[in-house]
Amino acid sequence: MNSGYVFFSRWRVRLGYPLAVAVLWFARPTPHSIVIGGVIGLFGLWLRAYAAGYLHKHEILTITGPYARTRNPLYLGSAFLALGVAVATHSWVSSVFLGVYFTIFYPIVMRREEVELREHYGARFDEYARAVPLFIPRVIAAKLSGSSVATFSLAQYRKNREYQAAIGFLFLLVLLFLMWRLRLP
Repeated sequence: MNSGYVFFSRWRVRLGYPLAVAVLWFARPTPHSIVIGGVIGLFGLWLRAYAAGYLHKHEILTITGPYARTRNPLYLGSAFLALGVAVATHSWVSSVFLGVYFTIFYPIVMRREEVELREHYGARFDEYARAVPLFIPRVIAAKLSGSSVATFSLAQYRKNREYQAAIGFLFLLVLLFLMWRLRLP
């Protein structure tokens, strides 16, 4: 595997913590920005939860549900979460930090995962990749040969521990609310 992919994969999470500190440092939240950002972020959480309920990591090539529209619905959900945080912070500096971080790390991580899936599933993944875009979703779900009629599974959602993203996002919104509240005279 390309060493650049490995580097960015490892540092994506490690740099997320200082990024969160910087985003909060420059945040100037208002009740309005927190509500609007929260709504945008909730859509991202819903998309991530929906995708996680279909995803069977390292077991099968998931090509149904949201995966029939985009190969990366989890990361698309993350993009909405990042946008929600940017709006909630009410800070252009925080927004730039989030945008740069997402723009640098996520395309590289998506390509790394694509290489791994291609190595594991071969021609089946190539067929999938030709039919379904990497990130921006199709309007109409792709109909792939041999795709099962899998449905959302709450057990699979829990197995993928996607609830952790919801806990983290809600914690961040509470912090932003407290920051706003403590700034009032």
